[in-house]
Amino acid sequence: MLGLLVTDMEKREIEYLIKREFEEILLDLEDHRIDDVIKESMIERYKVLFNLFRKVATEEDCLKYMLQERNYNHR
Repeated sequence: MLGLLVTDMEKREIEYLIKREFEEILLDLEDHRIDDVIKESMIERYKVLFNLFRKVATEEDCLKYMLQERNYNHR
Protein backbone atom coordinates (compact mmCIF):
# COMPACT_ATOMS: atom_id res chain seq x y z
CA MET A 1 0.00 0.00 0.00
CA LEU A 2 1.25 3.48 -0.85
CA GLY A 3 0.29 6.81 0.62
CA LEU A 4 -0.02 9.99 -1.40
CA LEU A 5 -0.27 13.56 -0.22
CA VAL A 6 -1.95 15.94 -2.64
CA THR A 7 -3.27 19.45 -2.36
CA ASP A 8 -6.95 20.23 -2.90
CA MET A 9 -6.11 21.66 -6.31
CA GLU A 10 -4.23 18.48 -7.28
CA LYS A 11 -7.15 16.38 -6.04
CA ARG A 12 -9.58 18.33 -8.21
CA GLU A 13 -7.25 17.91 -11.19
CA ILE A 14 -7.12 14.13 -10.63
CA GLU A 15 -10.93 14.04 -10.48
CA TYR A 16 -11.19 16.11 -13.66
CA LEU A 17 -8.76 13.90 -15.59
CA ILE A 18 -10.48 10.70 -14.52
CA LYS A 19 -13.92 12.11 -15.38
CA ARG A 20 -12.69 13.01 -18.87
CA GLU A 21 -11.36 9.50 -19.31
CA PHE A 22 -14.68 8.06 -18.10
CA GLU A 23 -16.56 10.13 -20.66
CA GLU A 24 -14.26 8.92 -23.44
CA ILE A 25 -14.58 5.28 -22.42
CA LEU A 26 -18.37 5.49 -22.09
CA LEU A 27 -18.64 7.10 -25.50
CA ASP A 28 -16.43 4.42 -27.06
CA LEU A 29 -18.42 1.63 -25.40
CA GLU A 30 -21.51 2.90 -27.24
CA ASP A 31 -19.68 2.75 -30.59
CA HIS A 32 -20.77 -0.41 -32.43
CA ARG A 33 -17.73 -0.25 -34.72
CA ILE A 34 -15.39 -1.13 -31.87
CA ASP A 35 -14.70 -4.83 -31.43
CA ASP A 36 -16.03 -6.57 -28.30
CA VAL A 37 -12.52 -7.70 -27.29
CA ILE A 38 -11.39 -4.07 -27.26
CA LYS A 39 -14.48 -3.10 -25.27
CA GLU A 40 -13.62 -5.72 -22.64
CA SER A 41 -10.19 -4.11 -22.26
CA MET A 42 -11.83 -0.71 -21.98
CA ILE A 43 -14.11 -2.00 -19.22
CA GLU A 44 -11.11 -3.34 -17.31
CA ARG A 45 -9.41 0.06 -17.62
CA TYR A 46 -12.62 1.72 -16.44
CA LYS A 47 -12.67 -0.48 -13.33
CA VAL A 48 -9.08 0.46 -12.43
CA LEU A 49 -9.82 4.15 -12.95
CA PHE A 50 -13.02 3.89 -10.92
CA ASN A 51 -11.13 2.40 -7.98
CA LEU A 52 -8.74 5.35 -8.12
CA PHE A 53 -11.64 7.79 -8.54
CA ARG A 54 -13.33 6.43 -5.40
CA LYS A 55 -10.34 7.56 -3.37
CA VAL A 56 -10.68 11.22 -4.39
CA ALA A 57 -14.32 11.78 -5.36
CA THR A 58 -17.50 12.25 -3.42
CA GLU A 59 -20.03 9.44 -3.10
CA GLU A 60 -22.40 11.40 -5.34
CA ASP A 61 -19.80 11.62 -8.12
CA CYS A 62 -18.98 7.94 -7.74
CA LEU A 63 -22.63 7.01 -8.19
CA LYS A 64 -22.84 9.21 -11.27
CA TYR A 65 -19.91 7.44 -12.94
CA MET A 66 -20.69 3.90 -11.81
CA LEU A 67 -20.57 1.61 -14.82
CA GLN A 68 -23.72 -0.38 -15.47
CA GLU A 69 -22.05 -3.59 -16.65
CA ARG A 70 -25.23 -5.18 -17.85
CA ASN A 71 -25.26 -2.60 -20.67
CA TYR A 72 -21.72 -3.52 -21.73
CA ASN A 73 -21.63 -7.27 -21.27
CA HIS A 74 -20.07 -8.49 -24.52
CA ARG A 75 -19.06 -12.04 -23.64
